[in-house]
Amino acid sequence: MKRTIVTYILALLLPVLAMGQEELNKYLTIAAENNPGLKAAFNNYLSALEKAPQVRALPDPQLAFGYFIQPVETRNGPQEFKFSATQMFPWFGTLKAKENSTIQQAQAQYELFEEKRSKLFNEVKANWYNLYFTNKAVGITLENIDILNTFKKLAAVKVETGKVSAVDQYRIEMEVNDLEDQLANLRDKQYVQEVAFNKLLNVEEPVTLTWPDSLWTTDFYLNKSAALDSIKAKNHQLLSIDMQKEALAFKKQAAKKAGAPSFSLGIDYVAIGKGANNLSGKDAIAFPKVGLTIPLYRNKYQSMVQEVVYLEMAKDYERVDKANVLEVLFENTWKDYSDAHRRIDLFDAQLSLARKAMKLLETEYAYANKNFEEILRMERRLLQYQLELEKARTDKQAAIAFIGYLMGK
Repeated sequence: MKRTIVTYILALLLPVLAMGQEELNKYLTIAAENNPGLKAAFNNYLSALEKAPQVRALPDPQLAFGYFIQPVETRNGPQEFKFSATQMFPWFGTLKAKENSTIQQAQAQYELFEEKRSKLFNEVKANWYNLYFTNKAVGITLENIDILNTFKKLAAVKVETGKVSAVDQYRIEMEVNDLEDQLANLRDKQYVQEVAFNKLLNVEEPVTLTWPDSLWTTDFYLNKSAALDSIKAKNHQLLSIDMQKEALAFKKQAAKKAGAPSFSLGIDYVAIGKGANNLSGKDAIAFPKVGLTIPLYRNKYQSMVQEVVYLEMAKDYERVDKANVLEVLFENTWKDYSDAHRRIDLFDAQLSLARKAMKLLETEYAYANKNFEEILRMERRLLQYQLELEKARTDKQAAIAFIGYLMGK
């Protein structure tokens, strides 16, 4: 069974693996194979499927045996014991309606499994993007520390020659100390994120994390209107509610049929011993029998039907409410996606300008001992723009992943 579950989950995973994103795809595969929450949801679905054979089966036949302590004398002889068998049959279509209701309930459970899968993949992607950004932030911070250390050496030379004040050297040391503290915080954060990521994958040994040189900036493949339509049509939470309502429709059929008569077929077998007047030589009598159960208390069955009617109305309201919640989530996420897309262009341009300005300032300081404070200010901006650019890239892909989750991907 374990292999069946894993194979089934991996088959569902194949359509959602993104081309060109091998680093991320392999972690999605590991999560699909190992995550206990996903396996629990799949087993809940399998359990729901097992209810269908139970409800479509006929009631168990009734067997009875009776022994005459005082034999009843008949013309053929004394009746010694009696054996009877009876099979009840509900009204036509009752069992089929119950089976269909159970199958639709299982389909609703399947949609919840799909929802769990989509949510898991979104969590893996979001955690991986966060780890990517933290890893990039560590690298960018180290790079800026190296830049400052280069300026520190240059300032030390100028201090020895009396061209600049030692204040320049002290300021650089202060900047380096601040960045080293920031670097330590980032590495602590990175460790916690790695622990959470491995727990999400549910692996015994921590996985080796790999990253692309630069995160892809792929745009979302649908426009806003088409994406929203896809959510309304394919979101697994909405589909689960639809399946539950279909199950209620069959349940209402079964409730109506429960108010119809049911009947039974059976046979009685009476063993007759030999008596003084047993002239016919018969030793048993068997005869069939037919029974009919008439539901007289109509209020009971009318209430059963009305109960389902109220539940159907509740599902309609539940679907509208869930669709409204999903639409708000989508609008917020689309805003984040659009904002991240704009920020990528902005900080890419700003970073290019900051690097050009930094080169000019480096030259001026090296040859004319000018603009040292502006160098420190520009170095901070350079660090900020580098971090903001990587954050915009991760925010964009995280928004795309969440929209995909809302669409049931």
